[in-house]
Amino acid sequence: MSGKVYTLLFLCTGNSARSVLAESIINRDFGSRFRAFSAGSQPRGLIDESVLALLRRTNYPTDRLRSKSWDEFARVGAPELDFVFTVCDNAAGEVCPVWPGQPMTAHWGVPDPAGFKGSEAEKAAFCGDVMRMLHNRISIFAALPICSLDRLSLQKRLDDIGKTRG
Repeated sequence: MSGKVYTLLFLCTGNSARSVLAESIINRDFGSRFRAFSAGSQPRGLIDESVLALLRRTNYPTDRLRSKSWDEFARVGAPELDFVFTVCDNAAGEVCPVWPGQPMTAHWGVPDPAGFKGSEAEKAAFCGDVMRMLHNRISIFAALPICSLDRLSLQKRLDDIGKTRG
């Protein structure tokens, strides 16, 4: 197995919930093999409070999280990306910048905790469900033999992960 640490970028429009959850999951649970970032096409400038509460409650670090523009990752000097995943349908339909490193891309859409309407308890449960969905997909991704798959086979697997339910 390769000792390479793969760099991932998770995108959603506001970079306040889903992409932040995915970034946190990768960096805490799979940080020995992957380094993750998150960004948005139209960042809200803050992380959803329910998402922050969930991350803290489940012992994920939050001190370095921030809502930021995807433009930061298209600039000269930005980290060279290996993978870019959209986690919201809006971002998947937008024209993305040209990313350094010619990363592989896939859409892994999940529901939006930031847009959820309901009681605080219902929103907390909804956030937990979204986090579980993302964790399941990321776990499948992390188990892939990335260095032994050709690009076409790897792309198919990435696309299939995005179709995984729950």
